[in-house]
Amino acid sequence: MQAKLEQMPKQMPKQMPKQMPKQMAHQGSAQQPRAPKPRRFDPMAMLGNPEMQAVLGSGLLMLIAWVVSGWSEVFSIILYVISYALGGWITAKEGVETLVKEHDLDVNLLMIAAALGAASIGYWNEGAMLIFIFALSGALESYTMERSKKDISSLMALKPATAVRIEKGIMSEVAIDLLAVGDLLLVRPGELIPADGTIYQGESAVNQASITGESLPVEKTVGSEVFAGTINGEGPLYIEVTKSAGNTLFAKIIKMVEEAETEVPESQRFIKRLESIYARVVVAATVALIALPPFLLDWSWSATFYKAMVFLVVASPCALVSSIMPAMLSAISKSARKGILFKGGVHLENMAKTSVVAFDKTGTLTEGIPQVTDFIAGEGYDRNELLAVSASIEKLSRHPLAEAIVRLAEDEHLELPVIQESKSVTGWGIEGLIDGQLWRIGKSNLLDEQNNTVAEDGDEQWISLRQQFEGEGKTVSLILAGERIAGMIALQDTVRPQAEAAVRKLQELGIKVAMLTGDRAATAEVIAGRTGVDLVFAGLLPEDKVTHIKALREQYGNVIMVGDGVNDAPALATATVGMGMGMKGSGAALEIADVVLMNDNIEEIASTIALARRSQRIVKQNMVFAVTVIATMILSNFMQGIALPFGVISHEGSTILVILNGLRLLR
Repeated sequence: MQAKLEQMPKQMPKQMPKQMPKQMAHQGSAQQPRAPKPRRFDPMAMLGNPEMQAVLGSGLLMLIAWVVSGWSEVFSIILYVISYALGGWITAKEGVETLVKEHDLDVNLLMIAAALGAASIGYWNEGAMLIFIFALSGALESYTMERSKKDISSLMALKPATAVRIEKGIMSEVAIDLLAVGDLLLVRPGELIPADGTIYQGESAVNQASITGESLPVEKTVGSEVFAGTINGEGPLYIEVTKSAGNTLFAKIIKMVEEAETEVPESQRFIKRLESIYARVVVAATVALIALPPFLLDWSWSATFYKAMVFLVVASPCALVSSIMPAMLSAISKSARKGILFKGGVHLENMAKTSVVAFDKTGTLTEGIPQVTDFIAGEGYDRNELLAVSASIEKLSRHPLAEAIVRLAEDEHLELPVIQESKSVTGWGIEGLIDGQLWRIGKSNLLDEQNNTVAEDGDEQWISLRQQFEGEGKTVSLILAGERIAGMIALQDTVRPQAEAAVRKLQELGIKVAMLTGDRAATAEVIAGRTGVDLVFAGLLPEDKVTHIKALREQYGNVIMVGDGVNDAPALATATVGMGMGMKGSGAALEIADVVLMNDNIEEIASTIALARRSQRIVKQNMVFAVTVIATMILSNFMQGIALPFGVISHEGSTILVILNGLRLLR
């Protein structure tokens, strides 16, 4: 073992021992953190939030100040001042920063001004109550947003700092950034896998929930692909690194999370712009209410100032400002738990308006792995012998169709003959010499050529058989023994098991489903018939896919493009929302995609669109409710007059209600 380890990773040994060496089992006990336990919602966790603690302290002091006000007014005022400071510090700080840095007003300054105004006319308790409830709604919103972001980025805690690298027989703990492609790593049971790679030796069940959203661990064995940030199960694994730290799927997800946390949807940007204008209008109206009524309506200064403070409270757009982001983040958070990552709220907003979902065919609606569906041996040839010869020749090729033939022979446990020489025939196929016999495997277009020796035998049956296979959307290859047809192979990419259900669910939402493919029309029509898509566009180059996406947007509106390959990247960028396949998708597709299906489960697309639509309905509910409360309170204040405490409770209560309404999406 030691001698073989000394050659790693430059020259990987043919075998590894079945048991892990004792020295490996005992070294580096603190190599990596253990995986955190699944996090459940715990209301008591809010008490650990410093902002929430300050708010509760402010409320407690307000209550004590109200109790002692009967026997010591001075002591009561001191407690109120401390309550103001404790509950209003964060609000005042944010308001002043907006004023100084952006030269603008926001609801934070409006609330502080209203509280100080109430205190100035002796309503200390009302001012403290205003600050307490406003700060409580702010703390609740901050906590819920933080919790939503943690649901999205909980995998950040799964970023291992170090790895156990085996080099020249010596184990050492190294930083993740120092790992290189080809390094051999040891991952013990229960530890985090530090890098993307393939298993060189060992068997274990790996928990991939942080990457794919899968609820159950996935069995992994030699040759299986593993990802950084996932959790090894009960067996030790030796892993050969296949990607550097900066290029792992984990690193790409982290980048997506960072983008999701910073990108603001258009509706929220509109509300922020409205808040700025609205705050100025409220301040101007409040000043006018303080200055004009004593002269125009003969009101007393104290009554005028009181009504102005009530107006300042009830007219502030706190509930309106809080109508959008809690609902958006809750929807994004819920999607992340199912392995669907959004790069920002704007994409959730756009997804709610989806009219068409366009799928790439290969690797999206289909498995992307061709399989031999028919293997026909000609008269005088044994099927198994012919398959073994074909696999022996094709084994030297990396073409997907060649690999499908080899897989079939391996699945049937056929012994492959020794090939003496072989060469590729450019643009047609491959040929090889076995026991002095020349064998050729390639395209069936030889049947169409005039005066060819292949068809001289009157092989109308082969032509008819090829037409049948191609009519079923299959790719056909010929097997030639010298110049004579020995057999025919039909291959086809298989449809994903969930493809038909995924298409049907989208259509139930009133969404049209299109398929874009570079494959020929006959194959595309067969796949379309099996999946039930509405629109089929075949024989497309990457630029053609872009053209069709633009046409679909012009005709139907918002379009989602779902793809997994480099050739899909331009179309993903052109669509309203680009959705990439996370497991089998190319790096280019993941970089450009707005939304990533980490578990490649296209059946979740319909439920994600439904969730996006539900989030938009909740946002509209919140905005209508907030505007209604503000309008009602303003009218009530001037028509009948309302008490400041009632104005505080109605205004801040509406803010808390819209936040809680948005959080319904987390259920």
